[in-house]
Amino acid sequence: MTENLGIRFLVVDDEESIRELCITVARGLGFTCMAAGNGHEALALLEEKPAHIILTDLIMPQMTGIEFLEKVRKILPRAEVAVMTGHGSVETAVQAMKLGAYDYIAKPFSAVEELRLFLRRMADKVQLVEENEFLRECTYAETELHGIVGVSPKIQDVLRMIARLKDTRTPVLITGESGTGKELVARAIHFRGNFANRPFVAVDCGSLVPTLIESELFGHEKGAFTGALRSKPGLFQSANDGTVFLDEVGELPQEMQAKLLRFLQEKEVRPVGSNNKIKVDVRVIAATNRDLEAAYRAGEFRKDLYFRLNVVTVHLPALRERRSDIPMLTHWFLERYANGSGAQVTSAAMKCLLQYDWPGNVRELENCIERAVALGDGKIIDVGDLPPAVLSAAPATEIPITSVQSSLSSNDLEDIERATILRVFEQVNGDKVVAGKMLGISRATLYRKLKRYNISPRPDLGASPGIH
Repeated sequence: MTENLGIRFLVVDDEESIRELCITVARGLGFTCMAAGNGHEALALLEEKPAHIILTDLIMPQMTGIEFLEKVRKILPRAEVAVMTGHGSVETAVQAMKLGAYDYIAKPFSAVEELRLFLRRMADKVQLVEENEFLRECTYAETELHGIVGVSPKIQDVLRMIARLKDTRTPVLITGESGTGKELVARAIHFRGNFANRPFVAVDCGSLVPTLIESELFGHEKGAFTGALRSKPGLFQSANDGTVFLDEVGELPQEMQAKLLRFLQEKEVRPVGSNNKIKVDVRVIAATNRDLEAAYRAGEFRKDLYFRLNVVTVHLPALRERRSDIPMLTHWFLERYANGSGAQVTSAAMKCLLQYDWPGNVRELENCIERAVALGDGKIIDVGDLPPAVLSAAPATEIPITSVQSSLSSNDLEDIERATILRVFEQVNGDKVVAGKMLGISRATLYRKLKRYNISPRPDLGASPGIH
């Protein structure tokens, strides 16, 4: 039913039966539909609501299909226009295509399925063009809203979904672990489309005070409860005609889940302390890091609310599932926190970043880079500028001891040094010459560190000739 989200369709024909048939088929494809009986009426509709797809008859009173097409090309050059001809006038249809028509279809339609496939092809073209334009607007697939950066297939899928959802009022549920950027996606959906100049209100459902949730969401009248010194509109009213983003919606208590469901069904709010209902028209985007399907099966979340919110799902992958985006994200955050100074990341440090699993996802990577910039010299981010948690996940060969000394405390450094030496010796079967080369230190330095940390190769491990 919603396979072509956000596509607005206009049919122009003086025959009511044709208009009704086209509307029925188009609605079945998920289009938002408009109809006009002649060219003048159609142009008036297009001034108010531009269409993505227009299907017009060629032979009509007052204005021919060719004349209508010429006018549409001037006001909506990107619209896909196709013509219908029931008069065997292939020449006229060809003329229409020369003027920019997508294609033509003969009336009467041989079958409803023929019309459905025809409109489906037009919709596919519209979506392909929009997706490509959306991605071209992004530098390395980066939105202007900070943080949706990457070229991995999984993040590209997310960007395509944003392109499809930006102009629709369909409820959206964004899922993903904490730190993956769910609010960034919600903001991108809102600010990339027709809603950009309308309100965007973000609500952190997990941080709302339980006793005041209803008042915060739906508003209250003066004197409705202790401390209500004046009437106050709720967050839904503040977002009227725009978007409400319900972050961590899975944290709402059961009682509020029921009231949220009622609002989604009726599009009305009743402020606390009032008997009057107020009509509110908002698009709802929700987000959660919980498995809401498992939650409703366990009786922790309302099943009917789950299905009301989960019309379209956008899933954000964990950063460990798109490691190929880590270098791009790293450099993006470097530009942000190093004030465009051209700071660089050493290859050893980048290898450490790529090895780490990032349980805090993109947010943790951002914090890591901000920390490295603050503690480093502002020009080079090396292994020593990274947090111990990141270093602990890297292979020993990626952690040269000499590069660690810049920013860690002496205790941290000693622990990491000792662990690194032990791991290297295991990898090289106790060969001190090879171990010294891998660690990037001289033979004398290696001996001093072995003595300092009371490390000696196990008896069963070999050693290079002449080194004992």
